Amino acid sequence: MVDQELNDQMQVRRDKLGHWRSEGHAYPNGFRRDALAGDLQERYGDMDATALEQEPIEARLGGRLMSRRVMGKASFADIQDQSGRIQLFVSRDNLGEEVYARFKGLDLGDIIGVDGILFRTKTGELSLKVHSLQLLSKALRPLPEKWHGLADPETRFRQRYVDLIVTEATRRTFQIRAETVAALRDGLRQRGFYEAETPMMQPVPGGATARPFITHHHALDMTLYLRIAPELYLKRLVVGGIEQVFEINRNFRNEG
Repeated sequence: MVDQELNDQMQVRRDKLGHWRSEGHAYPNGFRRDALAGDLQERYGDMDATALEQEPIEARLGGRLMSRRVMGKASFADIQDQSGRIQLFVSRDNLGEEVYARFKGLDLGDIIGVDGILFRTKTGELSLKVHSLQLLSKALRPLPEKWHGLADPETRFRQRYVDLIVTEATRRTFQIRAETVAALRDGLRQRGFYEAETPMMQPVPGGATARPFITHHHALDMTLYLRIAPELYLKRLVVGGIEQVFEINRNFRNEG
């Protein structure tokens, strides 16, 4: 029953994509954003409504539609990009009847591009008053159910891209990891170390005691091993005169 329901939802989304294609509105190639949601929140989050009205701030955003609250002639929505989320105010008066109807036909997960002006709602939330909107990429599968999120560990690890979409903590973990590696790399460079890349496939695995993965190089007709350590190749660089060297790499050990 669950699989059939999912298939039905996917078919509805494919039908919508076909309709957008027939009208010539699917997958445009000319949209270029000039701002990120998180940057706008950080930069203008402390500005009050009066300041935003006196100095209108235009922004062009692209992101994934994560929520939508349709209320007749006007609606609110949230889009998410790599930096965070921001609320959209979408109205028929600003977009026109045709574009507003297309907005109401969007699905959660669709990637859209919007132009608008920042303002603050009556509840005090920084939002973008949308003046133009277009579909950039259609999501053909529905997102996980809103309230329970993605709870199954197997699905989270096997479909990490879905986990990244719906779980803020996972996105933050990836960001911290990238920042940590960058800081480590910069710190070593500042201390006079050179970064190197050593062979991923080696004729003789060495530098550690571990069982290697074995592969075959067809062009050279020889057996190669995925490295279990970069140690011996890095030592050759030291012998050659690169006295301070490092590598951020992957090692492959065919064990538990």
